[in-house]
Amino acid sequence: MFPSQVQTLNMSTTSSSSIWFLSCRKLKFFTRIRRFLQSKAARKQYGSSASDHSNKLRIVNNTDEEEDLVVEKTESELDGSMALQKSVKRLHFGSCEEKEMAAKAIEKLAQEDVKVRKLMAELGVIHMLVSMVDTEVVGRRLAAIKALIELADGTFTNKELMLEAGILSKLPKDIDAVDDQTRHEFAELLLSLSSISNTPFSLAKTEVLQFLIAILESATSIETKETCLGVACNLSAVLENARPLVSNGTVHTLLKLSSFKELSEKALAALGHLVLTLMGKKAMEDSSMVPESLIEILTWENKPKCQELSAYILMILAHQSSTQRDKMSKAGIVPVLLEVSLLGSPLAQKRAMKLLQWFKDERQAKMGPHSGPQTARIAIGSPLHPREAQEGKKMMKNLVKQSLHKNMEMITRRANAAGDSSNLKSLVLSTSSKSLPY
Repeated sequence: MFPSQVQTLNMSTTSSSSIWFLSCRKLKFFTRIRRFLQSKAARKQYGSSASDHSNKLRIVNNTDEEEDLVVEKTESELDGSMALQKSVKRLHFGSCEEKEMAAKAIEKLAQEDVKVRKLMAELGVIHMLVSMVDTEVVGRRLAAIKALIELADGTFTNKELMLEAGILSKLPKDIDAVDDQTRHEFAELLLSLSSISNTPFSLAKTEVLQFLIAILESATSIETKETCLGVACNLSAVLENARPLVSNGTVHTLLKLSSFKELSEKALAALGHLVLTLMGKKAMEDSSMVPESLIEILTWENKPKCQELSAYILMILAHQSSTQRDKMSKAGIVPVLLEVSLLGSPLAQKRAMKLLQWFKDERQAKMGPHSGPQTARIAIGSPLHPREAQEGKKMMKNLVKQSLHKNMEMITRRANAAGDSSNLKSLVLSTSSKSLPY
């Protein structure tokens, strides 16, 4: 928009606003004159009752109050329109200080209504604010980012305009050069932008992922890291983003953060999206933290959502992979799954039972049709000594008893820490070995 056009627009808008304001003032004046004449005529009427007269006056007063409210609302709307015009003009043609003040005013005005936010975008506000993000002045940059966050709220068009204006290229290359508040505001803006789908602009760019990983691995506040994990979760939900996420080392970072209870849920949610892809699953299988870190999360009794997500990831990894099931078995997953199947949430119990069934089936397949472990094969026709057979049965019974006793001790010890020892002991003692899934 050229300066002459902006000036003509401002003049026409100002003149029309002034005419409307004067019309409202005239309407209010004539309304009061009419009220005065009506009250005067009511006093001259002879024979009317006092109650009728008071009712008429009450109706007239109510009408006057309603008209006053309409006029006040119109005046406030005119004030907002004038403030918007002034802010847009300062943002386009003002000095650096005036642009900062205009960005703060636009942030407040954008909080009012979606229509206002769309109108600002039509007036070219977004491109100007994106260009302000490049400044080295901290206050001016923060004002621009906060205004963009408000303008992106609830409107797909404004988010598209920000991506088109190149907001992703404005992300700081070195996060150590910016303060924590600026990091947080950038993360909030990325969280809003990453929520859109079916956009021609890819958000899983190298600069975005490097910015997120740098924040997640730095000494930034928990709140900022949680916001960045929300961005990673949104990006991982899009199948096309799996390759850049995995290739930039996101899986390793998410696995590390999943060990922190404050951040675990969102990190596991993102891992749950990535494990469904071949690249994501391969990255988790090759990680030294898997399956130990995921098994540890299964023991978090006060985090049922984390238990459910961890069991889900372990199910995907263990499905049709004897190698992963062997690793899980050696890491001691079976006693933990037994505990979750007894004390976990309904969904966690269901997933734990499914995993236990897989381990049981695999064990039976390895042992063959007999219930005991297979030793060296005996040649056909050579009889087994009755004494040796009896000793074998006795040894098997002792092994089963020791295994069950050890599992019950572990479950009881963990239940005692949660303050529910008596109920658990009665449940475990009343459960026979035949009823256990494994």
